[in-house]
Amino acid sequence: MEIQAPILITFIGYLAVMMGIGFWAYKKTDSVDDYILGGRKMGPAVTALSVGASDMSGWLLLGLPGAVYLGGLGEAWIGFGLVFGAWLNWLFVAKRLRIYTELADNSLTLPDFFEHRFHDNKGMLKLVSAVTILVFFTFYTSSGMVGGAILFEKVFGLDYTIALLIGSVIIVSYTFVGGFFAVSWTDFFQGCLMLIALIIVPIAIFNQSETQANLESLDPAMLSFIGESTTVIGLVSLLAWGLGYFGQPHILSRFMAIGSAKDLRLSRRIAMSWMLLALVGALATGIAGTLYFANAPLENPETVFIHLAHAAFNPWVGGLLIAAILSAIMSTIDSQLLVCSSVITEDFYRKWLRPQASSKELMLVGRLGVIAIALIAGVIALDPKSSVLGLVSYAWAGFGAAFGPVVLLSLFWKGYSRYGAIATIIVGAITVVTWKQLTGGIFDLYEIVPGFLLATVVGVITSTLLPPREIVKNKFDDFEEHLRTNN
Repeated sequence: MEIQAPILITFIGYLAVMMGIGFWAYKKTDSVDDYILGGRKMGPAVTALSVGASDMSGWLLLGLPGAVYLGGLGEAWIGFGLVFGAWLNWLFVAKRLRIYTELADNSLTLPDFFEHRFHDNKGMLKLVSAVTILVFFTFYTSSGMVGGAILFEKVFGLDYTIALLIGSVIIVSYTFVGGFFAVSWTDFFQGCLMLIALIIVPIAIFNQSETQANLESLDPAMLSFIGESTTVIGLVSLLAWGLGYFGQPHILSRFMAIGSAKDLRLSRRIAMSWMLLALVGALATGIAGTLYFANAPLENPETVFIHLAHAAFNPWVGGLLIAAILSAIMSTIDSQLLVCSSVITEDFYRKWLRPQASSKELMLVGRLGVIAIALIAGVIALDPKSSVLGLVSYAWAGFGAAFGPVVLLSLFWKGYSRYGAIATIIVGAITVVTWKQLTGGIFDLYEIVPGFLLATVVGVITSTLLPPREIVKNKFDDFEEHLRTNN
């Protein structure tokens, strides 16, 4: 695909806007609370689109349209699972987590919340959860950087290493200076751009004569949600993606940051509307690509959105639409970097090294943490074919199985103990990693299913054998009373 000057200019202009938001946010960041959670001042619309944009990543514009382009609407089941899981997360977790984290000594991170929730004076639960987050997110971030580098490489013909460096510097820069404000507001604009792109591209392509001419030759199986190769294990695996939402730190932090728990209902409606429209657009993009390129199949299915945007619009609009892909990638990486930064600041530095550190000192540590994680992830990403990238396939499952049961049981069960929480995290993470290495038969089941179930069972059994102390139960009763009186 030949890249014209207007595409390059539009693309650079978009990146300049993202950087500008970062420096604007810098002026609004006065404390470590602001840097990590935006001072809990986020509005419902920004929260909603920040959740959506940081959640979907490049999968929404690259992976899903590419899968539908090849296999038809049978690939939509993962979308059904995600929509249902996201809705349950907003409905049952968001409000309780927002209120409880503030009551639990204004906890700024998940490990911080776990420590205060279970009165874990020794800090073992915080340590286990913090290490799990850093390990998974470092590799996850690396994979996102590879995706961004490949985009720059393909669109602009850059050397892979240079493309990786450019993309990494842009994302790290606005995350470094602006913290949560920058990440949330850039996610908001990125979410808007992603949605617009996913709506107008398929509409424009379906109105093209080439597309309409190929309608009669379309295989009906492409429009079927159940194909000949569909299996029970396959369906369960795709739907099970929804379980992952309960344990994703970069999504849960948005619930913690909203200005008021009362705003969550409006935020949920905005977020779910965005998600439904975006997923429908991604599915339509895949089908549109099947029709438009029926006589000239694409070498790489995941580039279908890029080629359709280039085919349907002039270079100025096409450049902005292609920027939507970078938006999807950036909106996830910046969230991951910020979570890692907050863990380094709150759960390691302040907990173990400098309990009396000032707010300015903690913000500096947080910003240096962004650079440190980005450097490690960047080194891993230098090889686009690195085996480390295989972790992406179960990073979602890892967080879902390790933290999902802990979050749910912490918010809903008074009898849950810190020993149960520690066992849950360890068993969930190990099960996911181990299950992924096994193949054939039942082991083809998505690893989040056995990981989530086994972690939950172990957590319940451990908490029954080693119940929480009375002070932990009393704290939970106080939380329930607060919910009842402020509902």
